[in-house]
Amino acid sequence: MIYGVGIDLVENDRIEKIIQKWDEKFLCRVFSDREIEYCSRHAQAHIHYGARFAVKEAFLKAIGIGLGRGVKLREIEVVNGQSGKPTLKLYGGAKDFFQQAGIQTAYLSITHTKKYASALVLLEK
Repeated sequence: MIYGVGIDLVENDRIEKIIQKWDEKFLCRVFSDREIEYCSRHAQAHIHYGARFAVKEAFLKAIGIGLGRGVKLREIEVVNGQSGKPTLKLYGGAKDFFQQAGIQTAYLSITHTKKYASALVLLEK
């Protein structure tokens, strides 16, 4: 049974401007150390940050709550498996919500171009 679905679209230029303005303060507030390491390895890191930001927003939409209601963006982490397939790893309030709601599986799809990044999260009970 589907618990929720969320989708988000990010303008990568917007993420790039935020990073230029706030740098580590923004990155450390929103992204895990592993996400920062992954994105920073790429020449156009802001595109990869944009994709991960879209995932975090899509997850919040899928669980049906807004930002600041017990789940922090940093608690939602995108991890790539050996094949490159992205998966979600949850911590703190995000993990608690996931477990308390009885959600069994999270499906994730990410795409990006130079201008936009998009993510879809589907949660199954």
